[in-house]
Amino acid sequence: MNITVLGIAGGTGSGKTYAAKNLLNEYPQDSIIHISMDSYYKDLSYINYTRRVEQNFDHPDSIDINLLEKHLKQASKGNKINIPIYDFSNHVRLGETVSISNAKIIIVEGILALHFSQLRKLYTLKVFMDTPENIRLERRLVRDVKERGRTVKSIKDQYNTNVLAMHNKYVEPSKIFSDLILDGEDNINNIVNKIEDLIKS
Repeated sequence: MNITVLGIAGGTGSGKTYAAKNLLNEYPQDSIIHISMDSYYKDLSYINYTRRVEQNFDHPDSIDINLLEKHLKQASKGNKINIPIYDFSNHVRLGETVSISNAKIIIVEGILALHFSQLRKLYTLKVFMDTPENIRLERRLVRDVKERGRTVKSIKDQYNTNVLAMHNKYVEPSKIFSDLILDGEDNINNIVNKIEDLIKS
């Protein structure tokens, strides 16, 4: 079975997840899977909450890259994997997992999706979502308050302390590895169509 592995990177709030979720709707449910790198944050349950919130979640070291690489290799062979579930409010990995298998298209999405060379070797195609900083911050505020139980102050503090610096150091430079650079402010239908054209090419 020929399996397409698509890596989608870009800064926080660039539209990566939105694009990935819309791509899911374009294919039969059992033929495509979405792996978010956010699910592979390292489990911090061994330290207290105060120290957890001080961690730099935008640094490559925050990702359990060995587990993600292992899972991606298994999934790219059509084997079942158990994706971790991460609690973003408490910064710990939950005991439950989500099982997926037998997909013809695998989407790996995250700010550092193109940073890790061991992941890039596994991708068939690589996409970078390019979105202005002010738009990305606005989107992150809305998302983290609504979906991750964060406060506006904590989001802005994290953004100013870690997010922007890590974006400039690790995320933006990974753009050079992409096969396709997309405007994150473009209409979502245009974005999806361009990615689909890349997959078909």
